[in-house]
Amino acid sequence: MNKYVKQLVELCEYDREIDGFLPKIEQISNTLKAKNDEIAALQTQISQNNTEIEELKTSVSQTNAQIKEFSAKIKEISKKQNSVKTEKEIKALNLEDEIAREQLNTANDDIANFEKKIEIKKDLKKSLSDNEKALKDEYKELEKELKGKLDEIEAERGKISEKKYELLKKMDQKIISFYEKIRIWAGNTAVVPVRKQACYGCFMKINDKTFISVTKSDDIVTCPHCGRILYKETDKNA
Repeated sequence: MNKYVKQLVELCEYDREIDGFLPKIEQISNTLKAKNDEIAALQTQISQNNTEIEELKTSVSQTNAQIKEFSAKIKEISKKQNSVKTEKEIKALNLEDEIAREQLNTANDDIANFEKKIEIKKDLKKSLSDNEKALKDEYKELEKELKGKLDEIEAERGKISEKKYELLKKMDQKIISFYEKIRIWAGNTAVVPVRKQACYGCFMKINDKTFISVTKSDDIVTCPHCGRILYKETDKNA
């Protein structure tokens, strides 16, 4: 394996290692996002519960206003009953009084119902608030723990990137450009070994002429099928 091919193999390996850190970083990011989404969902539930409490309080206020109206109406009817003379008027007032009292009783029942629901939702509010605090505490601990892991990953990635940088300084710019063009579509399989006379990028068998060039030539050889850079593994790489 000539000098330039060795450099390309080494460069591809560095890129593979550097890219290998990305899923780990993404996993950390997703873990924090999932916890944050959990907090956001709970906060939405808290907000909705608070809105429902305010709506119930408004209903209580409106119903109390109706109770005052019904009570006033009953008093007014009571006054009228003292002055009516005909049986027809008495029946009409009695019916009106009966309806007003039913409305008053219904309104009082509604008040009791609303207040009961408010108490239930206040209990839920406390429970949700406690859960929110617990989740936020969990998030802080998780963030602290994952930051430590992220720092370790970044330190390791930095070491590999430094080695890659040192290698790039030694390499021919044209070869680097050639490699990068292949890497655009081939990713971390831009440089692949030949095994059993087959390209281990596309797994197609290469012809004898190409195989001999890979094993004996000092030129950089590409796969005739896929265009990846080929190299013959040494015993150390095998």
